[in-house]
This record gives sequence, C-alpha cells and structure tokens, in this order.
Amino acid sequence: MRVGTWVQTGVLAAFLVLIMSVTGGCATSPNPADPEAVAEFNAINDPGEPANRAIFAVNRGLDAAFLKPVAMAYRDMTPQFFQDRINDALDNLRSPVIFFNDVLQGELERAVATVIRFMINSSLGLLGLNDIATDLGVEGHDEDFGQTLAVWGIPEGPYMMLPLFGPSNPRDAIGIVVDFLIDPFNIWAGNTDRDYAIYSRSAARAVDLRALHMETLDELEKSSLDFYASIRSLYRQRRVNEIGNGDPSDNLPVISIGTAP
Repeated sequence: MRVGTWVQTGVLAAFLVLIMSVTGGCATSPNPADPEAVAEFNAINDPGEPANRAIFAVNRGLDAAFLKPVAMAYRDMTPQFFQDRINDALDNLRSPVIFFNDVLQGELERAVATVIRFMINSSLGLLGLNDIATDLGVEGHDEDFGQTLAVWGIPEGPYMMLPLFGPSNPRDAIGIVVDFLIDPFNIWAGNTDRDYAIYSRSAARAVDLRALHMETLDELEKSSLDFYASIRSLYRQRRVNEIGNGDPSDNLPVISIGTAP
C-alpha cells in the first residue's frame, strides 16, 4: 500500500467519522424550561447516546468473543519478563509520533527527552526491548495528535463511540487518523508491501494493553451501575489529564479493540 493509499484511507476514515456524528441516533433533549437538566445534558456532551450505546454493545461483544480471551491466554501463558519486553518495544515504536506531537505543541524539552529515550532504548535497549532510558532517569510520556489539536484550541466536539476503537470524539478521531498516517513504521510498511506488519503491530498492542488493564476493567464493570456511562466519564477525565500533561498513573483505561489507550 502506497502513501497515496494511506491518504485516501485517512480521508475516508474522517468522512465516516463525520457521517457517524451527524447521522447517529440522538438522545432526547431535556425540557428547555429545566435549566439543571439542560446543564447536565450539555455537560455529558453525548447527543448521539443511543447510537453510541449500540456501538458500545457491539464492541463489548467483540471484546468478550475475541480480544479478552486472547489477552487472558497471553497474560497467563507468557512469562512476565517477555510481556515487559513486548510492552517496551511497542512503546518505543511510538516514539516518532510522540516526538512529532511534542514539537507541534511547542514542548521542546519533552521533544528532546523523547529523542534521547528513543536513541537509548533503540541502541542500549536492543531495539526497544528494554526501557533503559527510564532506568537512567529519562521518564517517558505519551502524546497524540488529538492532544495537539486540543492544545491548539480545537474543541473536542460531541462524545462518540467508534467501532473497535472505542470512546472518542471528532477531535480525537481525526488525531487517530493523522497519527496513523505520520507514523514512520506505517509509512515504511505501506510502501514496501508489508501491510501485515501494521496489522501485527496493532494486534499486539491491543492484546498487550487489554492484558495490562484486565483486572481494572473487570472490576469497573462489576462495580458500575451503568458501565457505558462509567467508561464515558473515565475517558473524558483521562483525556483532560493527558492534554494537561498530568500524572501518567492517572490515565485510566477504557475498553476498545483498536488502539486502546
């Protein structure tokens, strides 16, 4: 797949996101005479809730049928040492995208740290299999184009549930497409007829993150009166935290089968 094809794919994805946000089922608007209900409706920011809940149900079904069983087998059958190596390597592969967004956000110190981490982990860390940089005191962080758009002042738009990818909004959905298109690994694979490498990396990332957050998601599902509403709330909290460069430990997981946060 060539670069031109990636661009076409990105445009199509953005178009589908736009259509989904416009044509999705709409939640019943509250009585304008009830200011508290109106304020709550606006704060939730989920006008397409019926359609979003339907997509969420499909995502949960796919997760239960495919992703969760694979993630459980991976977690239970793969020694922790190798799980750590896979996680470190996948994190290292994201470094160019993180650097790109660091620069676009004017975070030059963080950009330099990203480059240093990538150089250390790609060399001393044996192609990223070991996070030597963290051991040396160069802490990692994550950035994406959705966060960049937020820093630029672009509003998030209404909450939406994407098939496979999970919780999102128009701003973050555009960010997913842009990050995919600018990723050097994807460009290399797409221009050398190695599309399988992209699929393999995406699948490995999905399984790795699902395994990491297995207990957290299970506990959240058990304790939630409304699992959909809980996921929606946690997603929005997490994005606010990420955009403000908050503590990475506060980045709460959400259920998805694609590029899970």
